[in-house]
Amino acid sequence: IVNNVLSVTALQLALGTGARRFHVSSAFSAKVAMSRFEPASSVNYGKMHENINIVRRRLGRPLTLSEKIVYGHLDDPAGQDIERGRTYLRLRPDRVAMQDATAQMAMLQFISSGLPRVAVPSTIHCDHLIEAQIGGPEDLQRAKEVNEEVYNFLATAAAKYGVGFWKPGSGIIHQIILENYAYPGVMLIGTDSHTPNGGGLGSICIGVGGADAVDVMAGIPWELKCPNVIGVKLTGALSGWTSPKDVILKVAGILTVKGGTGAIVEYHGPGVDSISCTGMATICNMGAEIGATTSIFPYNHRMKTYMEKTGRGEISAVADQFKEDLVPDNGCEYDQVVEINLSELKPHINGPFTPDLAHPVSEIGATAKKNGWPLEVKVGLIGSCTNSSYEDMGRAASLAKQALDRGMKCKAQFTVTPGSEQIRATIERDGYAKILSDVGGIVLANACGPCIGQWDRKDVKKGEKNTIVTSYNRNFTARNDANPATHAFVTSPEIVTAMAIAGTLDFNPETDFLTAPNGEKFKLEAPTGDELPSKDFDPGQDTYQYPPAESSSVMVNVSPSSNRLQLLEPFDKWQGKDLEDMRILIKVKGKCTTDHISAAGPWLKFRGHLDNISNNMLIGAVNIDNDAVNKVKNLLTGEFGGVPDVARHYKVGLMGRPLWRLDSKAPGQWSELGGACCLGATPPRRTRHHRQELCQNPRDKSEEAGPAASDFCRPQRLRQNSPR
Repeated sequence: IVNNVLSVTALQLALGTGARRFHVSSAFSAKVAMSRFEPASSVNYGKMHENINIVRRRLGRPLTLSEKIVYGHLDDPAGQDIERGRTYLRLRPDRVAMQDATAQMAMLQFISSGLPRVAVPSTIHCDHLIEAQIGGPEDLQRAKEVNEEVYNFLATAAAKYGVGFWKPGSGIIHQIILENYAYPGVMLIGTDSHTPNGGGLGSICIGVGGADAVDVMAGIPWELKCPNVIGVKLTGALSGWTSPKDVILKVAGILTVKGGTGAIVEYHGPGVDSISCTGMATICNMGAEIGATTSIFPYNHRMKTYMEKTGRGEISAVADQFKEDLVPDNGCEYDQVVEINLSELKPHINGPFTPDLAHPVSEIGATAKKNGWPLEVKVGLIGSCTNSSYEDMGRAASLAKQALDRGMKCKAQFTVTPGSEQIRATIERDGYAKILSDVGGIVLANACGPCIGQWDRKDVKKGEKNTIVTSYNRNFTARNDANPATHAFVTSPEIVTAMAIAGTLDFNPETDFLTAPNGEKFKLEAPTGDELPSKDFDPGQDTYQYPPAESSSVMVNVSPSSNRLQLLEPFDKWQGKDLEDMRILIKVKGKCTTDHISAAGPWLKFRGHLDNISNNMLIGAVNIDNDAVNKVKNLLTGEFGGVPDVARHYKVGLMGRPLWRLDSKAPGQWSELGGACCLGATPPRRTRHHRQELCQNPRDKSEEAGPAASDFCRPQRLRQNSPR
């Protein structure tokens, strides 16, 4: 409908019997670009609407919002077998986004496909390779020098194959997507766990592995197990110290890190309208920590306002015409329902060592004392892809100003990470950056930084017990600073700022007093901040590289001697026989996230070199046989060694005999098998948290293996001529 000028009669036929009657004027809409960077690619609500009607007639029931968008992107809506939690769907996502660490392997795979250009709009975002050391400008310049080879590869590969390229300093991938590419009803896949951030704009945005991204870029239908749908009904309204972050912290405490497995979390109810668009994005972002496929909010006026403020009013105008496709049907059913009264919700803080250990802020001090957790807050860190919006920075600055007005600065170290160049430039223009700096904050580069372990921390030694408080999303052991003794807690930017000012974990800003240098005791007033700037956003520096229309002359070079990049060699052609009796390298115990499978931090530099990154494979996972980390038995020698070392020995000793497979949708991690072992297996699309799902013996009927263990180690056929 958006793509074509239709007569009223044709429009009615397209809508079908009983469908909502749109305003006649919508029939004459001109094409609307998906983004200002891609004028030739148009929003296509008409196709999604048509698919939704086909599926609704087939299923004969009301649909959730998640189902509308997912089924609206089916490759074959008339023939697709659809059953929540059982069937695998073949989908046609609208676009692909890749961060610079995972983009390396994805682009290497795409190059090996032999295709001349990507089939859908795609982008690369340079945010993961910038290490926090001194401050934004210095750290950015150092990253450009250290990673010059990788950045040049990504820039030329992007230009060669028609991919948009966001240069270092542009910002964090998820904030860039929210500002430019997400819109209600779009389906986007991204090579990062927190791609679901886009759900704050009513999008289905799913984190996937590099191989999945290559499928979509190559024009191949993407497979996803038909997700269940968990409904979170919000009533009441946020106020005072309670923030959107507290919603997901509460949900994480209820559902735990595995509670969202195989499901989309769909927020609905009257409380939704009290949350800003960027606040909704915060909630969806951290849905990755409960193992959810993704999370989403229904289209409303908060999203419309954000779209207009970020220069996409044309899209929101068309979305208004298709609003019934962008909200759940009345009477739709969820597989599980959680209800939260926002008026009763209190500020929360989760941790340490896991993001689902939830505590009300009012109780964390007593809990910390009981458990022997350090009370002194060494560092408070705000920002990251989860909480770096204009609203977040404004609310934090409102607290910092109260302290400054009384002559106080932060007792703890304090860092600020803007989510994008646009946010950095705007908070600098509007004075927030100065306030946060004056209170003691160090403004870091527009990048992931400490959130993913890119932090050259100097104030504590490795092994020294300490506490940090962040507005990030994950706090697994050693994630932020490589120190397993660091007790990391996640909370809202407001609570981080308050605790950084107070310098202690047992400070409850709702009840406790601070003491000014002159001896005056005072309480911090509840934070305030504008949802969006009163003026337009300041875009800052132009950091986007358009792909050229003609790219045949663009050269992409990879040095054979590089330790950062390595061209891929194709798998041997399948011989027509399934792989059976595969040996088990490791059976993993307990929680096994992407941090355990292939940690980030210093290893990010090798994400484009399959052989080198394979030295990182499962070195953080716990072996169920001996409760040890990175210690497995070599069945050929009887000796114990590290996981990658034993795998490499098998690769040589068994002369290519099949070993094992890893069930993962983690970006690029499946391919490490090919580097360290003699087989890399095509992974089915699974959840982010691989709880007891790695390398299960198909004959193991133990409780640990679970009822679906055979699914995880069944022999896999590798597709011939696959870019994988």
